Formats: sequence, structure tokens, C-alpha cells
Amino acid sequence: MFDAITRLFAQPETPHFHNEPRLAVAALLVHLSAVDGQVTDDERAAVRSALMDHYGLAEDEVDRLVAQATRSDSEAVDFYRFTSAIASLEEAERLEIVRMMWQVVFADGKNHELEDNMVWRIAELIGVSARDRTTLRKQMSRSA
Repeated sequence: MFDAITRLFAQPETPHFHNEPRLAVAALLVHLSAVDGQVTDDERAAVRSALMDHYGLAEDEVDRLVAQATRSDSEAVDFYRFTSAIASLEEAERLEIVRMMWQVVFADGKNHELEDNMVWRIAELIGVSARDRTTLRKQMSRSA
């Protein structure tokens, strides 16, 4: 038992998402791409594209970010550690995050109810209105 407690405290420190909101966004996008039980190549590409375009990342930078986001997502027990890092961003930035989420949802041409629910929950947690979320959903579904 003592060994288990020692291992618990010896684990590496979790990332500080407040200092790195793009890691939080990447983790949410990674989770969203898998929430329906399968990750398609189109969804993987949409995650990479959204991050590269929005943050101006090179291929190797987005590879590292997605790998780190995947690890962070697998360690997370809820969305709070991610959403708390982005809830204080400017409204335009939060709207862009929801737009990127819809981009990932519609990448495979389908909108699974679990994906829809996740976008709804994240939008609520980061302070994006239902009206704005729905408007962005319609815009992204038309461009898919």
C-alpha cells in the first residue's frame, strides 16, 4: 500500500492548461473525434487542420501537440481541466473553438448524437450561447 501511495505522488505533474490553452483545445478536439467510438482519417485530418490553421502550426508542431493532447485526454476524468483553461478567453476565441469542434464533427459527413452533446456541453462550459452554437453548427454543416 505504501508503494502505491509513493507511486501516486511520483507521477509527473499534469500540464498547466491555463498557461497553454491550445493544449486544452487540442485535447477537446481529440476527445471529440473519438466520442462516437471510432476515429476516422477525416476526423484526424480535421483536428490537425483546425489546429494548424488556427494556431499557425507547422506539421511537426501539430504532431507534438496532438500527441500531448491525446495523453492529456486519456488522463482526464472530466472536461473541467480543459474548459477552465479556455473559459476566460475572449468571446471571439471561444466562438472559434466551437467552430473548430463543429469542423471535426462534420469531417466524416455525420453528426452523431454523442458529438452533438459534447459540443453542447463544452459550449455551455466556456460561455458560448445556444444561439451562437446553433448558428455555427448550421454554418459548418453546410460547408461539410
